[in-house]
Amino acid sequence: MTPDQWATIGRLVGWLDTANGTSEQERAMRLIKLTEEAGEVSQAYVGMVGQNPRKGVTHTAADVADELCDVIVTAAVALHSFTDDPAGTLAAKLETIAARSLPTART
Repeated sequence: MTPDQWATIGRLVGWLDTANGTSEQERAMRLIKLTEEAGEVSQAYVGMVGQNPRKGVTHTAADVADELCDVIVTAAVALHSFTDDPAGTLAAKLETIAARSLPTART
């Protein structure tokens, strides 16, 4: 995410904090919301591939992508609720994953 995107996430967190507070229950609700959004990705994918014969094809790849974006934003909001530096936390985690997953140049 870019710094501008993290600034937008920060504004969303501020809006939610004002509307819902910052209790432990609110942090839990943000995690539950993430699970809900992940379910919507699955629902869109099932609809894209027509897995439900009663419904047929009801979604597109763009619908799946849109739902994935909702997951990313919701996860970023939740992350912000567990660290004062969500951008740094994500960057460090990405580096860790890259270091263990991506091939390194061998000389």
